[in-house]
Amino acid sequence: MTRRVVVTGTGIISPVGNDVKTYWKNIVEGNCGIELITSFPTDDLPAKVAGEVKDFNPADYEIEPGFARKQDLFTVYAVAAAWQAVKESGLDSSENGNIAPERFGVYVGSGIGGFKTSERETLKMADEGPRWVSPLFIPTIISNIAAGNVAIRNNACGPCLPVVTACATSTHAIGEAYRAIKHGYADAIIAGGAEAPLIPLAVAGFANAKALSRSEDPKYASLPFNKNRGGFVMADGAAMLILEEYEHAVARGAEIIAEVCGYGNTCDAYHVTAPRPDGVTQSACIRQALTEAGYTSDDVLYINAHGTGTALNDVCETKAFKLAFGEEGAKKVKISSTKSMTGHMLGAAGAAEAIACVKALETGILPPTINLTSPDPALDLDYVPCKAQNVQVDTAISTSLGFGGHNACIAFRRVK
Repeated sequence: MTRRVVVTGTGIISPVGNDVKTYWKNIVEGNCGIELITSFPTDDLPAKVAGEVKDFNPADYEIEPGFARKQDLFTVYAVAAAWQAVKESGLDSSENGNIAPERFGVYVGSGIGGFKTSERETLKMADEGPRWVSPLFIPTIISNIAAGNVAIRNNACGPCLPVVTACATSTHAIGEAYRAIKHGYADAIIAGGAEAPLIPLAVAGFANAKALSRSEDPKYASLPFNKNRGGFVMADGAAMLILEEYEHAVARGAEIIAEVCGYGNTCDAYHVTAPRPDGVTQSACIRQALTEAGYTSDDVLYINAHGTGTALNDVCETKAFKLAFGEEGAKKVKISSTKSMTGHMLGAAGAAEAIACVKALETGILPPTINLTSPDPALDLDYVPCKAQNVQVDTAISTSLGFGGHNACIAFRRVK
C-alpha cells in the first residue's frame, strides 16, 4: 500500500518566536534570536551566547501549572508545539471526532532528553543524599517521555516512536512518520522533536569538544558558510508537524499546507562527532529523498541546510550538495541556514527547519543566511546571503546531520 502524505498543521517554540507566524516573520526578516545567556551565570564558561526561548507561558497552550512544574522543560515545549500543530490541523480523536485514536500516532524525539532535570537531581543527590532524589526523576528525563505525554494529551493510540539521532532526530521522526502513513500504519501522526539543553554542563561539554562558538557578540556568533565561523550556537525549542494521509485530509476538509514526498536516511560510519569529510554518505541521503520525490533538474529547489557554522560541517555539506547535483547543478540551487537566526535546537532543529521549508513553498519566500558578509571562498554556492529572496520553488528539502554519523533528509513540494 502506497499513499500520499501531506502536512496539515505546524507548531513551534523557538528563540525567534513561540508560534509559527512569529517564527516565520522573524526568520524572513533576518531577525536573530541569539542573545547572551541569562538563565545561569557564564563567568567561568567558555561560551556565553545561546538561543534561549523568550516569554514562554505554558498556560498559552492549555498546559496546567502542575504539569509544567513536574515535567522537564523539553517535554513542556513538546506539548506546547504539538498543541499548536493539532489545533491548526483540526484533528480530533475524541469519541465523535474526525480520526480514530488507533489511527493517530506520535513520532516525537529528543537528542538528549531531560538534561535540566538530570543536572538538578544529580546535584541534589550529591548535596543531600539519595532519599531526596525525586521519584519522578526517571520518567522525567527519559527521551521518550515527550512522545508519551504528547500521545496522552491528544488521545493518540496509534504508532508511537520516539527517535534519538542527535541533531538529526526530528528529521528522522518526520521521515519515519511519513513512511508509516505512506504504507498504511496510521492516518495522521504528530511528528517532530524537542530540546532544552541550556545548562552549564552542556555548554561546558560542547565547548570543550570544540563545537561551540565562543563569540561574545550574540548577533555575530552563528555564522554558517562564513569564513569567520567558529562553531554552532546552542538553542532550546520544539517543533511539530501534523502529517496526514491525503485522502483523509481531503475528506474532512483540512487545509493542506504541503506534501511530504521523499525521505533519505544514511550513516557516515566514520566518526562519533565529525562528519564524513568527502560528503559521499550525506549526498546519498539527499539523493534518496529526491529520487523518491521525483525531482528533476528542471525543478526549482530550495535546501534548508544543516548549516551549523562549524568548520567541518559547512565544508562537508557543501561537498555533499555538489556530489548530489553536480558542480554546476549545485550552483543553481537556493540554500540557506536558518540556524544563523535560531541557533542550533539540536533534536528539534530538523522539524523547525522543515517548517521553514513548507512555509517557503507556501509563500514563495526563501529565508536568508544572515551574517554572511564574509563568505568562505571554498564554499561557493548560493546560500541566500543576508536577505530573504522571493522565489517560487517546486521542491524544498531539509537536511540534518547528527553526532554518530546520522544523516537525514526530508523533501516537500506544493500540493498539485
